[in-house]
Amino acid sequence: MELRQIQYFIEVAEREHMTEAALSLHVAQSAVSRQIANLEAELGVQLFIREGRNIRITPIGKIFLHHAKAAVRAISNAKQEMDEFLDPERGTIRVGFPSSLAAHTLPTVISAFRDQYPHIGFQLRQGSYLQLIDAVKKGEIDLALLGPIPINEKQIEGRILFLEKIVALVPIHHPLSSEQSIYLNDLRDDSFVLFPTGFILRDIVIHACTQIGFSPNISFEGEDIDAIKGLVATGLGVTLLPEVTLIDNVPRGTAKVPIHEPNLTRNVGIIIPKNRKLPPSEQLFYDFVTRFFLRLNEFNS
Repeated sequence: MELRQIQYFIEVAEREHMTEAALSLHVAQSAVSRQIANLEAELGVQLFIREGRNIRITPIGKIFLHHAKAAVRAISNAKQEMDEFLDPERGTIRVGFPSSLAAHTLPTVISAFRDQYPHIGFQLRQGSYLQLIDAVKKGEIDLALLGPIPINEKQIEGRILFLEKIVALVPIHHPLSSEQSIYLNDLRDDSFVLFPTGFILRDIVIHACTQIGFSPNISFEGEDIDAIKGLVATGLGVTLLPEVTLIDNVPRGTAKVPIHEPNLTRNVGIIIPKNRKLPPSEQLFYDFVTRFFLRLNEFNS
Protein backbone atom coordinates (compact mmCIF):
# COMPACT_ATOMS: atom_id res chain seq x y z
CA MET A 1 0.00 0.00 0.00
CA GLU A 2 1.44 3.34 -1.09
CA LEU A 3 0.83 6.80 0.30
CA ARG A 4 -0.19 7.92 -3.19
CA GLN A 5 -2.93 5.29 -3.28
CA ILE A 6 -4.30 6.51 0.05
CA GLN A 7 -4.24 10.14 -1.10
CA TYR A 8 -6.07 9.23 -4.30
CA PHE A 9 -8.60 7.21 -2.32
CA ILE A 10 -9.32 10.11 0.07
CA GLU A 11 -9.86 12.52 -2.80
CA VAL A 12 -12.23 10.17 -4.62
CA ALA A 13 -14.10 9.29 -1.41
CA GLU A 14 -14.71 12.92 -0.51
CA ARG A 15 -15.87 13.87 -4.01
CA GLU A 16 -17.52 10.58 -5.02
CA HIS A 17 -16.60 11.49 -8.57
CA MET A 18 -13.57 10.07 -10.36
CA THR A 19 -13.18 12.87 -12.92
CA GLU A 20 -13.37 15.64 -10.33
CA ALA A 21 -10.87 13.82 -8.13
CA ALA A 22 -8.45 13.45 -11.06
CA LEU A 23 -8.74 17.15 -11.88
CA SER A 24 -8.07 18.08 -8.27
CA LEU A 25 -5.05 15.77 -8.14
CA HIS A 26 -3.78 17.03 -11.53
CA VAL A 27 -3.43 13.49 -12.91
CA ALA A 28 -5.19 11.46 -15.57
CA GLN A 29 -8.45 9.80 -14.60
CA SER A 30 -7.08 6.46 -15.72
CA ALA A 31 -4.25 6.80 -13.18
CA VAL A 32 -6.71 7.41 -10.37
CA SER A 33 -8.90 4.50 -11.43
CA ARG A 34 -5.89 2.19 -11.60
CA GLN A 35 -4.65 3.15 -8.15
CA ILE A 36 -8.11 2.68 -6.63
CA ALA A 37 -8.42 -0.74 -8.29
CA ASN A 38 -4.97 -1.74 -6.98
CA LEU A 39 -5.92 -0.59 -3.48
CA GLU A 40 -9.18 -2.57 -3.52
CA ALA A 41 -7.33 -5.65 -4.75
CA GLU A 42 -4.73 -5.34 -2.00
CA LEU A 43 -7.34 -4.82 0.73
CA GLY A 44 -9.66 -7.50 -0.67
CA VAL A 45 -12.75 -5.29 -0.30
CA GLN A 46 -14.85 -3.05 -2.51
CA LEU A 47 -14.37 0.57 -1.48
CA PHE A 48 -16.73 2.09 -4.05
CA ILE A 49 -19.92 1.15 -5.86
CA ARG A 50 -19.87 2.18 -9.54
CA GLU A 51 -23.12 3.67 -10.80
CA GLY A 52 -22.50 4.66 -14.41
CA ARG A 53 -20.27 7.72 -14.34
CA ASN A 54 -20.88 8.24 -10.65
CA ILE A 55 -19.45 6.33 -7.72
CA ARG A 56 -20.55 5.92 -4.13
CA ILE A 57 -18.39 4.94 -1.18
CA THR A 58 -19.31 1.65 0.51
CA PRO A 59 -19.80 1.23 4.28
CA ILE A 60 -16.41 -0.51 4.55
CA GLY A 61 -14.97 2.29 2.44
CA LYS A 62 -16.18 4.82 5.02
CA ILE A 63 -14.38 2.89 7.75
CA PHE A 64 -11.19 2.85 5.71
CA LEU A 65 -11.60 6.57 4.95
CA HIS A 66 -11.56 7.41 8.66
CA HIS A 67 -8.30 5.53 9.19
CA ALA A 68 -6.78 6.77 5.92
CA LYS A 69 -7.28 10.40 6.96
CA ALA A 70 -5.70 9.69 10.33
CA ALA A 71 -2.72 8.00 8.64
CA VAL A 72 -2.14 10.88 6.20
CA ARG A 73 -2.45 13.39 9.04
CA ALA A 74 0.08 11.43 11.11
CA ILE A 75 2.55 11.30 8.22
CA SER A 76 2.10 15.03 7.56
CA ASN A 77 2.67 15.80 11.24
CA ALA A 78 5.76 13.59 11.29
CA LYS A 79 7.24 15.33 8.27
CA GLN A 80 6.54 18.73 9.80
CA GLU A 81 8.16 17.67 13.04
CA MET A 82 11.24 16.38 11.22
CA ASP A 83 11.54 19.68 9.36
CA GLU A 84 11.16 21.61 12.59
CA PHE A 85 13.82 19.56 14.36
CA LEU A 86 16.21 20.66 11.63
CA ASP A 87 15.15 24.30 12.12
CA PRO A 88 12.38 24.95 14.66
CA GLU A 89 12.49 28.68 13.91
CA ARG A 90 11.20 28.09 10.38
CA GLY A 91 8.30 25.78 11.16
CA THR A 92 4.54 26.27 10.97
CA ILE A 93 2.31 26.62 14.02
CA ARG A 94 -1.28 25.39 13.88
CA VAL A 95 -3.32 27.26 16.45
CA GLY A 96 -7.04 27.54 17.06
CA PHE A 97 -9.00 30.42 18.54
CA PRO A 98 -12.60 31.51 19.23
CA SER A 99 -14.09 34.69 17.80
CA SER A 100 -13.92 36.37 21.22
CA LEU A 101 -10.10 36.35 21.06
CA ALA A 102 -9.78 37.18 17.36
CA ALA A 103 -9.76 40.98 17.44
CA HIS A 104 -7.23 41.75 20.18
CA THR A 105 -5.67 38.87 22.11
CA LEU A 106 -4.56 36.64 19.24
CA PRO A 107 -3.14 39.43 17.01
CA THR A 108 -1.26 40.90 19.99
CA VAL A 109 0.37 37.58 20.86
CA ILE A 110 1.25 36.64 17.28
CA SER A 111 2.68 40.09 16.55
CA ALA A 112 4.94 39.92 19.61
CA PHE A 113 5.97 36.35 18.76
CA ARG A 114 6.87 37.16 15.17
CA ASP A 115 9.04 40.04 16.32
CA GLN A 116 11.23 37.38 17.90
CA TYR A 117 10.67 34.54 15.41
CA PRO A 118 9.96 36.20 12.04
CA HIS A 119 10.37 33.07 9.91
CA ILE A 120 7.79 30.90 11.65
CA GLY A 121 4.46 30.64 9.85
CA PHE A 122 0.93 30.18 11.20
CA GLN A 123 -2.11 28.16 10.21
CA LEU A 124 -5.00 29.77 12.06
CA ARG A 125 -8.30 28.01 12.71
CA GLN A 126 -11.32 29.77 14.18
CA GLY A 127 -13.95 27.65 15.85
CA SER A 128 -16.40 27.30 18.69
CA TYR A 129 -15.36 26.16 22.15
CA LEU A 130 -16.14 22.47 21.67
CA GLN A 131 -14.84 22.43 18.09
CA LEU A 132 -11.43 23.67 19.22
CA ILE A 133 -11.17 21.17 22.06
CA ASP A 134 -12.07 18.36 19.65
CA ALA A 135 -9.56 19.58 17.05
CA VAL A 136 -6.72 19.49 19.61
CA LYS A 137 -7.76 15.99 20.72
CA LYS A 138 -7.74 14.70 17.14
CA GLY A 139 -4.45 16.34 16.21
CA GLU A 140 -6.01 18.62 13.62
CA ILE A 141 -4.34 21.49 15.48
CA ASP A 142 -1.64 21.38 18.13
CA LEU A 143 -2.85 24.07 20.50
CA ALA A 144 -5.62 26.60 20.97
CA LEU A 145 -6.29 29.78 22.87
CA LEU A 146 -9.53 29.32 24.76
CA GLY A 147 -11.67 30.72 27.52
CA PRO A 148 -12.43 29.29 29.94
CA ILE A 149 -9.99 26.40 30.21
CA PRO A 150 -11.84 23.04 30.28
CA ILE A 151 -11.38 21.17 33.55
CA ASN A 152 -12.89 17.75 32.83
CA GLU A 153 -11.08 16.84 29.59
CA LYS A 154 -8.73 13.91 30.22
CA GLN A 155 -6.95 14.30 26.88
CA ILE A 156 -6.40 18.05 27.24
CA GLU A 157 -3.92 20.00 29.33
CA GLY A 158 -4.75 23.65 29.95
CA ARG A 159 -2.83 26.59 31.33
CA ILE A 160 -4.57 29.77 32.47
CA LEU A 161 -2.97 32.91 31.04
CA PHE A 162 -5.16 35.67 32.47
CA LEU A 163 -8.58 36.56 33.86
CA GLU A 164 -10.87 38.93 32.02
CA LYS A 165 -13.99 40.78 33.09
CA ILE A 166 -17.40 40.20 31.58
CA VAL A 167 -19.23 43.47 30.92
CA ALA A 168 -22.63 44.52 29.61
CA LEU A 169 -23.12 45.94 26.14
CA VAL A 170 -26.39 47.87 25.79
CA PRO A 171 -27.96 50.09 23.12
CA ILE A 172 -26.93 53.74 23.48
CA HIS A 173 -30.50 54.80 24.34
CA HIS A 174 -30.87 52.16 27.04
CA PRO A 175 -31.81 53.68 30.44
CA LEU A 176 -28.59 52.26 31.98
CA SER A 177 -26.19 53.22 29.19
CA SER A 178 -24.68 56.15 31.08
CA GLU A 179 -24.25 54.38 34.42
CA GLN A 180 -20.76 53.92 35.87
CA SER A 181 -21.66 50.34 36.74
CA ILE A 182 -24.79 48.22 37.14
CA TYR A 183 -26.08 45.13 38.87
CA LEU A 184 -26.72 42.18 36.58
CA ASN A 185 -30.19 42.00 38.08
CA ASP A 186 -30.88 45.44 36.51
CA LEU A 187 -31.10 43.64 33.15
CA ARG A 188 -33.68 41.12 34.34
CA ASP A 189 -36.48 42.53 32.16
CA ASP A 190 -34.36 43.12 29.03
CA SER A 191 -34.17 41.00 25.90
CA PHE A 192 -30.78 39.36 25.44
CA VAL A 193 -28.72 38.80 22.30
CA LEU A 194 -26.55 35.71 22.77
CA PHE A 195 -24.57 33.09 20.92
CA PRO A 196 -26.47 29.97 19.80
CA THR A 197 -26.67 26.81 21.89
CA GLY A 198 -23.29 25.09 22.09
CA PHE A 199 -21.24 28.27 22.53
CA ILE A 200 -19.52 28.66 25.88
CA LEU A 201 -20.22 32.41 26.17
CA ARG A 202 -23.94 31.66 25.99
CA ASP A 203 -23.56 29.18 28.85
CA ILE A 204 -21.62 31.74 30.91
CA VAL A 205 -24.37 34.36 30.55
CA ILE A 206 -27.23 31.97 31.28
CA HIS A 207 -25.42 30.55 34.31
CA ALA A 208 -24.71 34.03 35.71
CA CYS A 209 -28.33 35.10 35.33
CA THR A 210 -29.65 31.85 36.80
CA GLN A 211 -27.36 32.21 39.80
CA ILE A 212 -29.04 35.47 40.79
CA GLY A 213 -32.56 34.24 40.18
CA PHE A 214 -33.71 34.87 36.63
CA SER A 215 -33.60 33.25 33.23
CA PRO A 216 -32.60 35.64 30.44
CA ASN A 217 -35.16 36.32 27.73
CA ILE A 218 -33.15 35.45 24.59
CA SER A 219 -34.66 37.31 21.66
CA PHE A 220 -31.90 37.03 19.06
CA GLU A 221 -28.79 34.97 18.42
CA GLY A 222 -25.55 35.69 16.57
CA GLU A 223 -22.77 33.27 15.69
CA ASP A 224 -19.88 35.71 16.07
CA ILE A 225 -18.95 38.72 18.18
CA ASP A 226 -19.53 41.28 15.42
CA ALA A 227 -23.01 39.93 14.69
CA ILE A 228 -23.97 40.19 18.35
CA LYS A 229 -22.58 43.72 18.61
CA GLY A 230 -24.54 44.71 15.52
CA LEU A 231 -27.80 43.34 16.90
CA VAL A 232 -27.29 45.27 20.14
CA ALA A 233 -26.47 48.43 18.16
CA THR A 234 -29.82 48.21 16.37
CA GLY A 235 -31.60 48.14 19.73
CA LEU A 236 -32.70 44.50 19.61
CA GLY A 237 -31.40 43.64 23.06
CA VAL A 238 -28.51 43.66 25.51
CA THR A 239 -25.65 41.21 25.91
CA LEU A 240 -22.72 40.29 28.11
CA LEU A 241 -19.28 40.03 26.51
CA PRO A 242 -15.65 39.64 27.60
CA GLU A 243 -14.21 43.13 28.02
CA VAL A 244 -11.29 42.28 25.71
CA THR A 245 -13.72 42.11 22.77
CA LEU A 246 -14.54 45.79 23.31
CA ILE A 247 -11.06 47.22 23.91
CA ASP A 248 -10.75 48.82 20.50
CA ASN A 249 -14.25 48.35 19.19
CA VAL A 250 -17.33 49.55 21.06
CA PRO A 251 -19.77 49.87 18.14
CA ARG A 252 -21.55 53.10 17.39
CA GLY A 253 -24.99 53.01 18.93
CA THR A 254 -23.89 50.96 21.96
CA ALA A 255 -22.42 51.57 25.41
CA LYS A 256 -20.14 49.36 27.50
CA VAL A 257 -21.22 49.21 31.14
CA PRO A 258 -19.23 47.41 33.88
CA ILE A 259 -21.13 44.97 36.10
CA HIS A 260 -20.71 45.77 39.79
CA GLU A 261 -22.40 42.65 41.11
CA PRO A 262 -21.87 39.80 40.68
CA ASN A 263 -18.20 40.08 39.71
CA LEU A 264 -18.23 38.19 36.40
CA THR A 265 -14.93 36.93 34.98
CA ARG A 266 -13.67 34.12 32.83
CA ASN A 267 -10.20 32.66 32.62
CA VAL A 268 -8.45 32.58 29.26
CA GLY A 269 -5.66 30.17 28.54
CA ILE A 270 -3.96 27.84 26.14
CA ILE A 271 -4.73 24.15 25.68
CA ILE A 272 -2.46 21.39 24.36
CA PRO A 273 -2.85 17.59 24.10
CA LYS A 274 -1.78 15.39 27.00
CA ASN A 275 -1.10 12.31 24.89
CA ARG A 276 1.45 13.70 22.45
CA LYS A 277 4.46 15.97 22.52
CA LEU A 278 4.27 19.35 20.82
CA PRO A 279 6.41 19.79 17.69
CA PRO A 280 9.37 22.13 18.28
CA SER A 281 7.85 25.24 16.68
CA GLU A 282 4.63 24.83 18.65
CA GLN A 283 6.66 24.34 21.83
CA LEU A 284 8.44 27.62 21.12
CA PHE A 285 5.08 29.34 20.77
CA TYR A 286 3.64 27.71 23.89
CA ASP A 287 6.64 28.76 25.99
CA PHE A 288 6.55 32.27 24.53
CA VAL A 289 2.84 32.74 25.22
CA THR A 290 3.14 31.62 28.84
CA ARG A 291 6.08 33.97 29.44
CA PHE A 292 4.33 36.82 27.61
CA PHE A 293 1.26 36.76 29.83
CA LEU A 294 3.29 36.11 32.99
CA ARG A 295 5.19 39.35 32.38
CA LEU A 296 1.98 41.16 31.40
CA ASN A 297 0.22 40.05 34.58
CA GLU A 298 3.19 41.13 36.69
CA PHE A 299 3.16 44.53 35.00
CA ASN A 300 -0.57 45.01 35.60
CA SER A 301 -0.53 43.83 39.22
